Amino acid sequence: MKYGFIGCGNMGGALIRAVAKQTKDIMIADFDSVKAIYLAKELGLTVGDNKEIAQSCDRIFLGVKPQVMAEMLGEIKDILNIKKPTLISMAAGLTTNKIKQLAGDMPVIRIMPNTPVSVGEGVILYCSNGVSCDVVNDLVNDMQYSGKLYPIDEGLMDAGCSVSGCGPAFMYTFAAAVAKGGTECGLDRQQAIEFAAATMMGAAKMLLTSDKTPDELTQAVCSKGGSTIEGVTVLKNSEFENIVVDCIKAAYKRNKELGK
Repeated sequence: MKYGFIGCGNMGGALIRAVAKQTKDIMIADFDSVKAIYLAKELGLTVGDNKEIAQSCDRIFLGVKPQVMAEMLGEIKDILNIKKPTLISMAAGLTTNKIKQLAGDMPVIRIMPNTPVSVGEGVILYCSNGVSCDVVNDLVNDMQYSGKLYPIDEGLMDAGCSVSGCGPAFMYTFAAAVAKGGTECGLDRQQAIEFAAATMMGAAKMLLTSDKTPDELTQAVCSKGGSTIEGVTVLKNSEFENIVVDCIKAAYKRNKELGK
């Protein structure tokens, strides 16, 4: 088969749904076999186990946690080294060379998706090791319904993941704080959350489509003596920027630790 997915968790399941919009030539497996059966029935896919995927599939998504990757690959390593499929890892911190060390010398693509792939708006960073351009391009095409895919040098993958992979949690935390401020000013909580989320979406679109920097766009909202500048001044005085930078650095440090 064209694709195999080992792991149908939140991220694996979201990617399966996206790829299934392009092809049904997919076999899936999970330690929770009931979960795999229900998902396969819903999407019209095939259910197997790890060994069947290793034997049958040309491209295999490794959707397991970094801590259990070695054990999982060790169980199917002999089969993989006969077939030599392309492995597609989404494990934080594990380099393509580390995957080759665990599985054997075969083509490896490393992807780092984030949770908005579940609504087709994900950011997926990717790099490859020993994979032909045709295979990489075909994978990017098959994953188009998951969101935007960005090639990145593997040396920058941990840094990129600290921004895009971990970023949704940071954005949700900020949105929750903005909404809480709104409720303390009289808004209904659900209304405040919707205002915050819609505003983040609009601001993000402006940032992506404008030729202006974030600072320039900020200044465009701030008029002298107005309300926006009052709020921005509070953020600056509370060292908001330094706190966010430290947040990204902490995530980056942990990504590095996971790869050891």
